[in-house]
Amino acid sequence: RHRPIGIGVQGLADAFIKMRMPYDSEEARQLNRDIFETIYYGAVEASMELAMRDGAYETFKGSPASEGRLQFDLWEEEPNPALGWDWTGLKAKVVEHGLRNSLLVAPMPTASTASIMGNVEAFEPFHSNIFSRRVLAGDYAVINKYMLRDLCERGLWTTAIRNQIIAERGSIQNVREIPADIKALYKTVWEIKQRHIIDMAADRGPFICQSQSLNLHVAEPTIRKISAMHFYAWSRGLKTGQYYLRTKPKADAIQFTVDQVALAMKKDKDAKDEADDAAAGSPAAAAAASAAAPSLAAPVKAAAAVTMPLPAAKTPLPVAPAPAAEMEAPDLLEAMQSKLRFAPEIDGEDVCINCQG
Repeated sequence: RHRPIGIGVQGLADAFIKMRMPYDSEEARQLNRDIFETIYYGAVEASMELAMRDGAYETFKGSPASEGRLQFDLWEEEPNPALGWDWTGLKAKVVEHGLRNSLLVAPMPTASTASIMGNVEAFEPFHSNIFSRRVLAGDYAVINKYMLRDLCERGLWTTAIRNQIIAERGSIQNVREIPADIKALYKTVWEIKQRHIIDMAADRGPFICQSQSLNLHVAEPTIRKISAMHFYAWSRGLKTGQYYLRTKPKADAIQFTVDQVALAMKKDKDAKDEADDAAAGSPAAAAAASAAAPSLAAPVKAAAAVTMPLPAAKTPLPVAPAPAAEMEAPDLLEAMQSKLRFAPEIDGEDVCINCQG
């Protein structure tokens, strides 16, 4: 009777990188909204044209669209005039001819198809820049192709840097040789504040007539953090506060075949370089950096005496965890009664910390 459909996306993070926009930048945030406004306009227009040919869906009469009110009107939001879409004319046609489908846009999980197509899942950021994917045929390495290209172009794709990225579980934020602009572009989802993820979901919400599968990533979740995120998502008007909650394991597996000796030597060199840089700045900073330098390498050297490095060609990559089962939520009433004291933090700075992930 209602003929709902669901139109989604994949590769939003790929689009940002191709346009050299960090995922958590204001430019990416605006593009995110503009993309979904364009998708919604095209979907409404196509559904209206189908209704002209085949008739409106059975229960169209009495719906908000039959009165000229589309999804962004229900949110009390305005479309972006810079895009040039004729929403006024389209609304008039919808009132006259109807819509073939009651619901149109519903960004869904695209884990399998995105993997096949070589894109990032749905509208999510990159989960890691280097990992291994386990399938029935075996394990295979997955490297962020855009990062690989950028590092190769700058002469930074070396064995030492590759080993450090693997040791950092796919993060490049602590690799000293990589410049700041590359680090900003290739932040993983664990390095982006979850408040920003929620904000982007709310920005595209006025153009999503069903809902969106919004995953949140918190390394060490607590009731305080999850409560703050849910209240913030609710305050932004989201219909779905959370689809899956992704967490990190309590302890990482030991990387037996990562070249620990080479890794220790690189950490020694990085510590020395930092001390030299500090020395060029101020004597006090130099003394502090020099004092800290031995402590960076000592634990790794001790481990290297026990762990024999294998050939670099056999260096394994962190294994991407299988999709986590949906977490069981505590009783809603009990949770609200016991945790509502965190609600005042929604409008304060604490929510930004709690949503940081």
